[in-house]
Amino acid sequence: MNVKSLRSHPLVAGTLLLTLSGLLARLIGFFYRIFLSQRIGAEGMGIYQLTFPIHVLTISLTSSAIQTAISRFVAQAASSGCNTSDSAYCQKKFCNEKCYLTAGLTLSLTLAGCCTVFLYRFSGLIAAQFLEEPRCAPLLEILALTIPFAAVHACINGYFYGLKKTFVPAASQLLEQAARVASVWLFFEISMEKHQSISLNLIIWGMVVGEIAATLFSVSFLRRKKNRGSRLLALRQIFCMSLPLSANRVLVNLLQSMEAVMIPGQLRQYGYSPSESLSVYGILTGMALPMVLFPSVLTNSVSVMLLPAIAEAQEKKDFRYILTLIKRTCFFSLLLGFGCTMMFLALGKWMGGFLFGNDLAGTFIVILGWICPFLYLSTTLHSILNGLGRTTSTFFLNVLGLGIRIGFVLFVIPVAGIKGYLWGLLFSQGMMAAGALALLLGKHREW
Repeated sequence: MNVKSLRSHPLVAGTLLLTLSGLLARLIGFFYRIFLSQRIGAEGMGIYQLTFPIHVLTISLTSSAIQTAISRFVAQAASSGCNTSDSAYCQKKFCNEKCYLTAGLTLSLTLAGCCTVFLYRFSGLIAAQFLEEPRCAPLLEILALTIPFAAVHACINGYFYGLKKTFVPAASQLLEQAARVASVWLFFEISMEKHQSISLNLIIWGMVVGEIAATLFSVSFLRRKKNRGSRLLALRQIFCMSLPLSANRVLVNLLQSMEAVMIPGQLRQYGYSPSESLSVYGILTGMALPMVLFPSVLTNSVSVMLLPAIAEAQEKKDFRYILTLIKRTCFFSLLLGFGCTMMFLALGKWMGGFLFGNDLAGTFIVILGWICPFLYLSTTLHSILNGLGRTTSTFFLNVLGLGIRIGFVLFVIPVAGIKGYLWGLLFSQGMMAAGALALLLGKHREW
């Protein structure tokens, strides 16, 4: 496929660009985690990983759903033909792409400001009562500073995804990762030169630097363009789509946070000491899971481009094209998934020992390898459902999967240890993939 044909297939071109940047970012992040595991140890990784549920929760509350809404409405506006039309219908029913971006930024920054103040003010309470690890309090205070920058970055990414112009999101992703890693390395080197102990705070400061760099880069690519249409209409449309989606994601992430927080506690019931439970949690979430999730950069890139493509096809009532995308997506996801399963089964133990110097990480990688086909299929099918406007369905599927995992955390980990949680992951991903496929088959009958 030459450059000219790639330009005529923005879905393929966008996916390739996002995949390339995602692979590079994952490679940087992968070696970054190896670097961190050697500098702060398994227990330090466990404490650091405990802050991630809070980080993801703030993103889902302030920007994740709004980014999805911006992407969808920008795609519809770009395909409506109203950018070059002054008809009364267009003026009444449609806003242009920049209008949707402005509305999304207004809503997202308002939520981000409230969330930043709340997290900074109550970081100690959240760390002690919710995470049950007081050492996370200073990390959460610094983490709060990333929220406004992450919100702006996410909204601009949604705008360019909707336009099917993926260079800015792809490049900003790489820049964010590179700036984060470089700044943390520099902070560590300065601490060592001053003969100071390495603080986990420096890792979170690296996240702040990365988000600022990515935001400034993304903003620099926005061209001056007048808003057309009612900003109030655009804000209402963004709000109406993002509210249920955001509520769904916040609830899902609350359940994910509960799941993450409960794992160390249930491991203590199994017989581990507090230090051992944090170490095992750090090995699982900071070493094994990132290794297994590394190939998902391909399906994540496809998912990002699928949503606006599906939304545009639905707007044009091109159901044959939607069916073609679904079939190709299923084939690609399963092919990648089974290939990765074979790789992790064959090389998982070697990866754990060679890359992380930890045999337990290798055992986890082998077991987690079985989830790849279900995980990759579920990711892409959920994006298709969101593109079709079936956000409630994806919410219930996510809650189903989380309910299964939390059940395994509560009842199986105290009996079987951490392997009980790995079994729960496998079962939940299988159920979520099967549920998404069943919903799309039902939708197919309506067409």
